[in-house]
Amino acid sequence: MSQELERIAASRAREAVNFDKLGQRHKAIKSYREAIDVLWKLYRLSPDGSVKKIYADKIKEYQNRIEELQSDSAPTVTISPEISSEHAPATKPSSLSKEKPNVHWDDIVNIEEAKKAIRESIVFPTKRPDLFPLGWPRGILLFGPPGCGKTLLAAAVASELDASFYVLDAATVMSKWLGESERNISKIFNQCRQEARTGKPCIIFIDEIDSLTTERYMEVGGEARVRNQLIKEMDGILDKGRKDFLYVLAATNKPWHLDEPFIRRFQKRIFVPLPDLEARNLLFHKYTKGLRMDSSVELSQLAKITDGYSAADIHDICMEAQLKVVSEFFSSNSGEKGEPRMLTMDDFMEIIKKRKHSVVLENLKKLLDWNAKHGT
Repeated sequence: MSQELERIAASRAREAVNFDKLGQRHKAIKSYREAIDVLWKLYRLSPDGSVKKIYADKIKEYQNRIEELQSDSAPTVTISPEISSEHAPATKPSSLSKEKPNVHWDDIVNIEEAKKAIRESIVFPTKRPDLFPLGWPRGILLFGPPGCGKTLLAAAVASELDASFYVLDAATVMSKWLGESERNISKIFNQCRQEARTGKPCIIFIDEIDSLTTERYMEVGGEARVRNQLIKEMDGILDKGRKDFLYVLAATNKPWHLDEPFIRRFQKRIFVPLPDLEARNLLFHKYTKGLRMDSSVELSQLAKITDGYSAADIHDICMEAQLKVVSEFFSSNSGEKGEPRMLTMDDFMEIIKKRKHSVVLENLKKLLDWNAKHGT
């Protein structure tokens, strides 16, 4: 088991460092947290004090880097993914950090049905609770392929309501609050309940909820208690007598990993699909808006040949095409004068040929089946 965990930890650490070097902070933080999660398991499993020192030092280093990345100006990354030395850092539970999303509905291309369902479930009841004598949904599950806007939907509704927005994930809970995980789940919900009682809308967003609620074969204590505590807290906010505006939104790419107790606690289960042809066309227009392109570029044609691609895939195609011409520009001269050439249709086609869609078709079929059975 330890060898498998070490392999996973090293893989997550390499991903984190690569994202860090590319300036992709959100992805880097996520991968650092995943590496920390696995390293804590290794630390608890290891009987060898010297080996514990190795794991502990990396945990501390990655935690420090996360704090730097979350600050306004992070220094250039200097850490390496290799594992090495010292005593276990004393990690104390910290309060859940509040975020201030700057995402609006217009920033989310298409997925109109999902937007409508979210606004009906959260925005309308918050603005006019008197029109909902039977109550309204407080637990909402967003499910669908990765990279299609689930997190953006949660952020957009928080922006519209000027709600307090808290992001919770498995890595944060299981690594920072070792041994006190379930107690701190309770603290998180209590903190949000107190804020909601003042009349301010409050949203807890649980990213990749399947990783927090699924039975895992490498599970080492704590995880089962966290699942039970989360169910208990969900029951508390679903109380029909509640008058405050506390909501739990959760996102998952693999809803079939959720068991019945969790499915029942999300009254609304909203499918966020892959972009259709019209949406892909809009996405290409959105992401190429600031790029210099010649007349050969036909965005409608690019939309047609990217069936099965997610919104994130389309963003990355446009980004890589621009990187291609900029790289050529710097290779041909110092890059201090002049402008890169315009993007051509061939540039986009070259990237698309190399870059296949990130969504596994087998998983897409499972998502559609799950939506037919459980979607609302």
